[in-house]
Amino acid sequence: MVENKIKEDVQVADVPRTPDSSSIKDIEHPSGNGASTGAQVPLSYKILSVILVSGIGFGSSWSSGVTGAMKSTLKKKLNINNTQFALLESSEDFLKTLLILLSGVVTDRIGGARAILYGNAIVTFGSILVAAATTVRSFRFMVAGRVISAFGDIATQIAQYKIFSSWFPPSNGFASTLGLELAIGKIGGFVGKSTANIISKNLGDFKWVYWVAVFMNLFTNLVTFVFYLFTKYANKRFANITDPSTGEKLTEKNKKFELRKVVEMPWVFWTIIAFTMFETSTAFVFTQNATELAEQRFNTDSITAGWYTSVLQYSGFFVVPLLGIFIDLFGNRVSLMAFCGIGVFIAMALVNWAPTTQGTAAAFGIYAFAYSFGPTVIIDSIRTSMWYQEVFGSAYALKITTNNAMNIIINLITGRIQDADNDSYDRVIIVYVVLSALSVVVSGALVVLAIFSVDLRRLQWTRKQRIANGNLINERKERFTVEKGAMNRRLSICCFSALCVLVLGSWCAYIWGAATGNNY
Repeated sequence: MVENKIKEDVQVADVPRTPDSSSIKDIEHPSGNGASTGAQVPLSYKILSVILVSGIGFGSSWSSGVTGAMKSTLKKKLNINNTQFALLESSEDFLKTLLILLSGVVTDRIGGARAILYGNAIVTFGSILVAAATTVRSFRFMVAGRVISAFGDIATQIAQYKIFSSWFPPSNGFASTLGLELAIGKIGGFVGKSTANIISKNLGDFKWVYWVAVFMNLFTNLVTFVFYLFTKYANKRFANITDPSTGEKLTEKNKKFELRKVVEMPWVFWTIIAFTMFETSTAFVFTQNATELAEQRFNTDSITAGWYTSVLQYSGFFVVPLLGIFIDLFGNRVSLMAFCGIGVFIAMALVNWAPTTQGTAAAFGIYAFAYSFGPTVIIDSIRTSMWYQEVFGSAYALKITTNNAMNIIINLITGRIQDADNDSYDRVIIVYVVLSALSVVVSGALVVLAIFSVDLRRLQWTRKQRIANGNLINERKERFTVEKGAMNRRLSICCFSALCVLVLGSWCAYIWGAATGNNY
């Protein structure tokens, strides 16, 4: 129930009870619904928290960028084929599909700062095993190390964004902090991917790339520990931050597990999951293979190809912080998803139908710019679509589960296709084109639905519109949980069940690869 009456000067007059015909006032002043930011936490503390988490993200992104850049070297030195390399990558995704949802629920319960502390310690231990595996040239050992690293990565992926959600409400700094963190992560990924082959060549052995990654992870652990102490101090000194639009108090950890709220996500959330299922998976698999593709298309060595793909893939880092600020102020999240989907599709189409050096270079450039829009707008849209901030960690875990399940399936499919096509990417790229085309279809449908549905259209609202219509958001939340509660619960459970089917399919794909001996 909305606790405070809506003042007449900002009331949305005669709001219909159906989302298809709601009238939204575009006004410039707050609705006076009693919500307040509280301002208990100084801006300096918020900025410091963003800097520390971004430092953690830099180290993680550096390490994650290494394996993709080393694909050709790993295949030669470990004597593996494309299917085995795909299974090396998929082993981590497989474990994440098993545990990441549980990790999301636990992170919501214990808090992001504690989860990220434990997670990075496990990642570091796993990276030591991976480095040792490259030293003794053992593919099996390397798979084991990647699996252990995945245990920690599962926790850290969710924890950092859970932390942001407890410090910044939607349209009030959340997208801006995401943009800054993701931009620094892109810089880390660029440095890791572009220097991996240089380190391997200059030090005489590719194992040193992974030992450098170990030291980078140790740096990440140090920053994480500092952030953990900082968060404990801030939580004791300051009260919870409040969403200025709805009055919702933001929490870093919960008093109990909120499993019911996890299963009953709003339908708008599931539309965003449908988009990321195709768009993010396209980008992830393409990025993994971009260096080897550049070697073939540009007819160059792995070092030069690593520089090409790093510059082209990560050159859009400067766009991301500006995008975050834009989203916080002007919204238009659905429109930005459509722009991202169309851009990635154009890039994949160029890679497929313009296989020349110039065509591939143009495709990489378009991809770098278009995909820069993806992570920020998707994560912020997920947060904005939710009725309950306290389960954001679980919501983000559902997104990662979807992406990892798709990555397993697509990685294995494209690996088999490439092996059957004499290591060529000509047929593999067709899969990229189809996936990116599906993301365009989904985003186009969302643009149309946003015209008719208030619940989806609020993703398009500017900051002023969201604050002015805070009472309407609370009314829609009440309608979702009470008046239409039974119907919405059935719809949410159906979507959750569909995700479970996708995850089971990815498990079958991974087990098939292991059972046929392709991973050893």
